[in-house]
Amino acid sequence: MRVGIIGTGWIAEKAAITLSGLTQAEAFAIGSRTAERADAFATKWGIPRAYGSYEELIHNPDVDLVYIATPHSHHYAPTCMALQAGKPCLVEKAFMANYAQAADVVAMARERKVLLAEAIWTRYQPAVGIVRSLIDSGRIGTPRLVTATLGYSMGKKERIMRPELCGGALLDLGVYALNFVRMYFPADIVSIDGHCVKSDTGMDLTNAITMTLSDGTLCNLQSSAACVGDNIGVIAGTEGNLIIDNINNPRHITVNGPDRTFVETIDVPAQITGYEYQFLSMRQALLDGRTEVSEMPLDETLHIMQLMDGLRRQWGVRYPMDEAW
Repeated sequence: MRVGIIGTGWIAEKAAITLSGLTQAEAFAIGSRTAERADAFATKWGIPRAYGSYEELIHNPDVDLVYIATPHSHHYAPTCMALQAGKPCLVEKAFMANYAQAADVVAMARERKVLLAEAIWTRYQPAVGIVRSLIDSGRIGTPRLVTATLGYSMGKKERIMRPELCGGALLDLGVYALNFVRMYFPADIVSIDGHCVKSDTGMDLTNAITMTLSDGTLCNLQSSAACVGDNIGVIAGTEGNLIIDNINNPRHITVNGPDRTFVETIDVPAQITGYEYQFLSMRQALLDGRTEVSEMPLDETLHIMQLMDGLRRQWGVRYPMDEAW
């Protein structure tokens, strides 16, 4: 599978590292807004084709998959361009700036019957199956409480501070906490509420979200771009709990029994970067002729975007591309 990468930032570099370690896929082309940046990236990572525009990459007939690795504020235009050209797309999280953009591109993909998926890497990783199996086995009894935290001290990075770059912690980090709940507990959300501390530019730097689910589970989630979090996820049941060491890239899952007695630690399989699973999933979908992936269905992506829109409305966190609320 020949992958064309849009964007030349750190996420694009991580994709290049990942693809260099795979035999089933390769980083075939890089597209940037300038030829200089594209050439430098291609030279650094040994990529055969470099383009000084997104259009050139998208219209290369040898590109099998377009990977959108720009900041989420700039996902919409290149995704639309790729879908209009009939190119399958893997789009980094957060999928779009808001639900309106997400609904638009999903409708476009479905109308054209083109493969489209969100690249939220935690959904594709082996840890998901391990945790689901542990829950389904009844080893911790009936889950009743989920907690998840993700925090990084990011200083005053532009993409966090600026509304036009869809700043704040929610779309960058909180999206992982929301997905942590949704990929293990698909029950209807009965209520959702949250609070945040804002930057002087009006972006949520630290937030807390509480959700109650129709199955009786309570979820407490925190994300922050202003501090170093423990990044741990805990699924607490009536007979024990599961502790996931890092909700952003799990490496170890600890099983505890009643009274928090240690039972075992399960190591997640070794990986290249953790991104490989999403690329392999897209490759298999292309081989199967599918237009969605099972790990992250488009309806689920749309649901997460709706949840984040609703939270931002509560907090008064607005982006220039938001419709009138």
